[in-house]
Amino acid sequence: MKNKVPYFFLALAAVLAAAAVALWLIKDKKSSKPDTSGGEVTKSQNGTTETKPPAIPGLDQPLPTQTPEQILENLGVGLATSNPSDLLNQISEALKKGDMAEVSKLIGKDAMNAETFALLNAIAKKPQSFREMGEIELNKRTRWALEITDNGSEKRQIHFDLKQENGKWKIEKISIPETKLDPDKKASVIDPLNLADTFIQAVLKQDFEVALKWVDLEAVSEAKIAALCILFEEGEYKMRKDKPLRAMFQRDDTVGYLAQIEAKDGSQAAQFSLNLRLDAGTQNWRVFEINLDQLLADYATRIAGGDIYYSPLVKNPAGGETLALYFDFNEDVISPRTKRQLDIVVAILKNDSKKKITLSGHTDALGTKSYNDQLSANRADVVRDFLAAAGVSAEQIVTIAKGASQPRRPNVTETGEDDPSGRRANRRTEIYLDF
Repeated sequence: MKNKVPYFFLALAAVLAAAAVALWLIKDKKSSKPDTSGGEVTKSQNGTTETKPPAIPGLDQPLPTQTPEQILENLGVGLATSNPSDLLNQISEALKKGDMAEVSKLIGKDAMNAETFALLNAIAKKPQSFREMGEIELNKRTRWALEITDNGSEKRQIHFDLKQENGKWKIEKISIPETKLDPDKKASVIDPLNLADTFIQAVLKQDFEVALKWVDLEAVSEAKIAALCILFEEGEYKMRKDKPLRAMFQRDDTVGYLAQIEAKDGSQAAQFSLNLRLDAGTQNWRVFEINLDQLLADYATRIAGGDIYYSPLVKNPAGGETLALYFDFNEDVISPRTKRQLDIVVAILKNDSKKKITLSGHTDALGTKSYNDQLSANRADVVRDFLAAAGVSAEQIVTIAKGASQPRRPNVTETGEDDPSGRRANRRTEIYLDF
C-alpha cells in the first residue's frame, strides 16, 4: 500500500499540469478573436491588451464629387456681410482652393448660374485679387473687379456688383467687361462707372492717348488731361483702395463721381470731381467735366511749398488752358521737375506727328524790356530743344517770346511793394496744345 502512494501523487500532478496547459491554450485563442463590438483585441509587448476600432467599409474611399448641376440646384440666397470686402475675401480664398461648391454657396442663386459657374471655374487656382472700383449708387450698390493674372503678366477682369439691404451686402450680379473698349463703337461702354474707372486707370499709367479717347474734347481740353497726368506722376498720387469713386448723382444721361486719391505714403490727400454724359449719337458715356481745384490745392501744398499759383495748369490769356513750366530767378535752365513734366508732353507729341504745340516764354517785371524779351525767348527755346532732343519733330513746335507783357500775377503788392510770390508765378514757359 505504501508503495502505491507516490504513484498516485505523480498521476495527480500530471492531470493538473495538463489542465493548466489546456486552460492557457483556450485563453490565448480567445484573445485573438474579434470582440462583439467588431474591434480586434491584441496583446502589446508589455502584456496589456488593446482594442482596434472596427473597420468601416468604404471609409478610405474619396467622397463623390458634385457636378456643377448638383451644386447649382441646391444653392441658397448666398452670404450677406456687413463689409463687402469680407465676403469677397472669402470668395477669393475659395477660388484659390478651387472649391467651386463653396464659391457658389457664398455667391448665391441670384448671381450664380451655369455660365458664371463655368467662368469662375476656369480661373480657379489662378493668381487673382479683388479691387474696389467704386459706387454704382451712393451707399447702396458698389462694384469690385476681380483681376486675374494670366501668363505671368496679362490681366483681365470679372466685375462683381454688390447690393446693400438691411445693413448687409450680398452679390447682386457678376459680369465680364469689354476686353477692348472702343469709343467709336456704338454702345461699347454702356456703364458710366466702367468708363470712369477706365479713364482713371489710363491716367495712373500715364497713358494720355487712352485717357483722351473717353473725353468730350469740346468740353474738356487736352491740356487739362495732360495736367492730370502730370499731377498724378509728380505728386505720386494713387487712388484710395476704399471707395475710390464715390457716386455723387445719377441721372439717365448724366452721372457724377468724386475721385478720392491719396499720397504715396497712404495718407488721404485730395479729391477731384468727374462728370460723365451719355453721347446721344454713339450711346457711349464721355467725360465732359473735370474739377481739379482741390487736387491742385493739395499739389501746391505738397510740391510747391504752399504756393497755389505754382500750378502746372493755367488759364491762357487767349482763352482755354495751357501747361506751365516754371524757372528760377534770372534762369533759363530746365529743372528735374520740369523734365518730368516734359516727358509726358514728349509722349503726347511722339504718338501723333500731326499734333503741334506753341511755346511762349515769359518773365517777371524786373530788368529791362530788351533783357526780358531775350530771357523769355531763351526759356521757350530751351523747352523746344529738350523736346527736339527727345525725338519731337521741329515742325511740331512754335516758339514765341512774350517778355514781361503777360504776367499771371501782379509783380507788386497793392501798396506798390515788390511781390516775390507773384513774380515767381510769372517766370515760366507756357505750352499751348494746339490740337
